[in-house]
Amino acid sequence: MVHQLGAAIVGTGFIAPVHVEALRRLARPVIGILGSSPEKSRSAAKALDIPKAYAEYKDLLADSEVEVVHLASPNRLHCEQCRQALAARKHVICEKPLAMTAQETAALAVLARQTPLVTAVCYNVRYYPLCLEARQRIALGQLGTIYHVSGSYAQDWLLYDTDFNWRVLAEEGGALRAMADIGTHWLDLLTSMTGLEIDRVCADLRTMLPLRQRPKTSVETFQAKIEQPRATEPVAIHTEDYGSVLLHFRGGAAGTLTVSQVTAGRKNCIRYEIAGARGALAWNSERPNELWFGHRDKPNEVLLRDPALLHPAARRFANYPGGHNEGFPDTFKQLFRAVYEYIEAGDWQAPRPFPTFGDGHREVILCEAILHSHELGRWVDISLEAENR
Repeated sequence: MVHQLGAAIVGTGFIAPVHVEALRRLARPVIGILGSSPEKSRSAAKALDIPKAYAEYKDLLADSEVEVVHLASPNRLHCEQCRQALAARKHVICEKPLAMTAQETAALAVLARQTPLVTAVCYNVRYYPLCLEARQRIALGQLGTIYHVSGSYAQDWLLYDTDFNWRVLAEEGGALRAMADIGTHWLDLLTSMTGLEIDRVCADLRTMLPLRQRPKTSVETFQAKIEQPRATEPVAIHTEDYGSVLLHFRGGAAGTLTVSQVTAGRKNCIRYEIAGARGALAWNSERPNELWFGHRDKPNEVLLRDPALLHPAARRFANYPGGHNEGFPDTFKQLFRAVYEYIEAGDWQAPRPFPTFGDGHREVILCEAILHSHELGRWVDISLEAENR
């Protein structure tokens, strides 16, 4: 019988069940789960039919059946939980951000390079099959020299002042919110697809709702849209609801990104357009199985996701025939597939086909530069920003 890597999940909120479901679709055993209290651990284990409910993180790390730790905990806990997991000789898959500051992520990136373990960050958006196809076509030169990129990531789950989640609090999620929470997915996606490196940013951030009504009982992410809490208290908000950033890439390409968590009707909409000397391409997560190609001298094209029509590197991460749509849950499945197969292959010198702690570090550097740019009201150089942290 082939040995199966055992996984444990840290966290019981919105994204933790997504990890559990994706692992089960890959036939990967989920050994146990840890919540913020023993009661939450037991409740989640029962609801998700997971064998073990841990009382404390040290219990999870001491479990010899657990070889991979999935961190779906609040942002402020990531750094120390990553450290402890690596010290316990566990592979780590961490939700973004990797940590709260670039100083913390730099230390984790160094630790990851020095440790014979696999470390990954959950930038799952990379694994939409047509985003992987776009990456291959760009690498093959089908767009030619890239001139500019543009796009957005828009949601509406924080549109009202009665919408509340721990992420809106700087002490819980960090000084950046919309840009760090969803904008980093877009930034990681575009840089991983194009191979471009951002070297300068100029940002404008806005808090549209400086006062929100905090529930006196906890509310799960996105759940307040369905069940409005009855008892609330006002709390000042200092994280941004909206942000736009101009991007300058090493080599001369330019870009723009807008993020919003207060755009009515946009539930989880990621969009990008990449313009090159020989053509352009565009994609929208609300229509994830369509990839648009723009031409100057012939009709434009739309590629419908079909494994038979994809580059082999993208085809590997498209499991259903054409016309059978794949979406958000599938991206986690494919990310975890890449990580677990890499662990089982055992060749730590091979290129890592998934987002690493180094990628997680780069995104936090970008976030700090974006915040610094907004505070200064001018362009900020990324290399200097990194050196000064």
